[in-house]
Amino acid sequence: MVLRRREGLFEVLLVHRPKYDDWSFPKGKLDRGELAPVAAVREVGEETGLAVRLGRPLDDQLYVVQGGRAKVVHYWVARTLDGDDVSAYVANREIDQVAWVPVDEAAALLSYARDRATLQQAVKRRRRTSTLVVLRHGRARSRERWRADDRFRPLLRVGEQQADRLVPLLGAYDVTRLVSSSSTRCVTTLVPYADATGRRVVTDDGLSEEKATDAGVAERIGALVDAAKRTVVCSHRPVLPAVFDALGLADAHLEPGELVVVHHRHGKVLATERHAVH
Repeated sequence: MVLRRREGLFEVLLVHRPKYDDWSFPKGKLDRGELAPVAAVREVGEETGLAVRLGRPLDDQLYVVQGGRAKVVHYWVARTLDGDDVSAYVANREIDQVAWVPVDEAAALLSYARDRATLQQAVKRRRRTSTLVVLRHGRARSRERWRADDRFRPLLRVGEQQADRLVPLLGAYDVTRLVSSSSTRCVTTLVPYADATGRRVVTDDGLSEEKATDAGVAERIGALVDAAKRTVVCSHRPVLPAVFDALGLADAHLEPGELVVVHHRHGKVLATERHAVH
């Protein structure tokens, strides 16, 4: 992760690993079943003590490690959430130094050419972006077996588990605005994150299967993009093509519990990511 701040100078956070005597960006390994964005935020917290949120993704690094095994490392630009002071960091066997370094000095201090290339890309992408997460609700009861009003069709147990697993994923991007179709299966998908963060789910009939129109969806998504807040929009398979069209993107054909993270600036989509919880 390329964690950055600006205090007069544009600086990035680097760590020193005594085992290898090298300077690099904070990074680490995925736990079993963990998604890369969640692991990135967790590892930075463990290695530096800083809480962060992810921004625009950078190119993956791919290289060969000892034993001839290929290794892939995912990178994002990121910013701190609750302050960036690392003066109280306690050295350990894994990381013995953590330092904010001006970009020009960082290029010289980094031990690997691949990290210098990542730094160069991060500098080119230093302008802030906004985040809009497009989410399909978790797995729900079968439409054919549900005899009541379809708007109240609930999630299955597996769908509730998906909703729980969305909490750290949405948290990795520090989503602050929760917008949902008014249907139960969409609202319930966002409730665990709302409960965990103290946020409120804002429901909108115009994002439901029963009330959505292409023009109405385009207007709503346009307003959310213009607001430039870190937002998640939860809706239904039949409605999502209109959501993606409003963003100028092809329909992603999301499965239940799957999402696309859209990074945009001034109404222009600059990058997307796709993740799924199971």
